Amino acid sequence: MPKAFTRAVSPLLADCELTHLDRVPIDAAKATAQHEAYEAALRQAGFEIVRLPDLPEYPDGTFVEDTALLLDGHAVILRPGVASRAAEIESTAAGLADHFELHRLTDGNVDGGDVLRVGRTLYVGLSSRTDDAGLAALRETAQEFGFDLVQAKSDRCLHLKSGATFAGTDASGTPILLYNPRHIDPTQFSGVEPIPVDPGEEHAANAVRAGNFLILPAGNPRTAAKLCERGFALIEVDVSELQKAEAGLTCMSLIDNRA
Repeated sequence: MPKAFTRAVSPLLADCELTHLDRVPIDAAKATAQHEAYEAALRQAGFEIVRLPDLPEYPDGTFVEDTALLLDGHAVILRPGVASRAAEIESTAAGLADHFELHRLTDGNVDGGDVLRVGRTLYVGLSSRTDDAGLAALRETAQEFGFDLVQAKSDRCLHLKSGATFAGTDASGTPILLYNPRHIDPTQFSGVEPIPVDPGEEHAANAVRAGNFLILPAGNPRTAAKLCERGFALIEVDVSELQKAEAGLTCMSLIDNRA
């Protein structure tokens, strides 16, 4: 059974790092319930949930995507671009050690939210959390496993995957990139058909391909209808409280698609 690695929501979530959003009150209990609903969606999609060690003292700890990159049987332990998150990576490494061959970046900064995988290509966006040195270090590591790395651009969003994610293939076998045209130029991605999210539904640009399902944030009916027309099987999850922490669905798991 494929696995999805997650971590519990910290009771200090309201103290999370923010870059583009104004700070508003966050109900940690409600966020926890939404996180558990997301885990339930992953189980519905056929994944075993593996909880990484709890980090209640780290507000951003539940956003595990930023701390590691899973590439088949390899786990690259990343270097998040916010100093307060540095200690999270050791907890992630400990939780992944029994499942993957571990590798570590030794230079620069990379947040996993800036890494978008399409087949054997990794698109990496430079941001306030990912820098040139980190991109170069990740390129050197990823090439060892047969992956190409391409620098990508985003505008006015926290991470590359805040504005674009790989939705998988539609009913006809066409690879689909779901993107927000306010933040992403889709022409920089090769081998995919770009589908824009509808105006006012920008959160829909961050979705999770899990097995035969596409997990989509709730509250995006026009984009959902567009995806259903293309043959996608959707699971919609309300993550509105977690979105106040500048989070998207992909932030909250590390997906291992190996059976």
